[in-house]
Amino acid sequence: MKKRILLIVMFVGATFLLASDGLYAGTEVKDEIRMENHAYDEHKKSIPVFTHKKHATEYTAKNPDLFKNGCGECHHDDDNKPLKELQEGDEVQNCIECHKKPAYMRGKKAKGLTKEQKLEYHANAIHYNCKGCHKLFNKKMKLKSKDKGAAPRTCKQCHPKQ
Repeated sequence: MKKRILLIVMFVGATFLLASDGLYAGTEVKDEIRMENHAYDEHKKSIPVFTHKKHATEYTAKNPDLFKNGCGECHHDDDNKPLKELQEGDEVQNCIECHKKPAYMRGKKAKGLTKEQKLEYHANAIHYNCKGCHKLFNKKMKLKSKDKGAAPRTCKQCHPKQ
């Protein structure tokens, strides 16, 4: 009887371990990610293509003093705290999961909105995250936006004509 219970426990444990290994295997990270979803259905400018490898290795890894949060430079929790422990291949939510409103609120449309209210809009969240990092990178590297190797800072640099 004890052997039978032990075998059942071992079988259930082995099944759980195999299943949990599959759950935590992570996902493949595509190098080129088109920043495209329903938030851009009526977007007038071209959709940027984000190069994950270039950002994760060439910029972040080569500048650890500038980018101390690793993957958390882009990926954050619902309190806007960097996900510092995130590793490549870990499951992450798409930005649109939290920044649900499809639009870019600026100028007169954004007047009176708090920063938190503006960040409810997907394009505002993306622009805030990308532009802030690009500005910091260029400043640290002493580059102007037109210099070779500079992070793009103008609308046309990220959204070239199609």
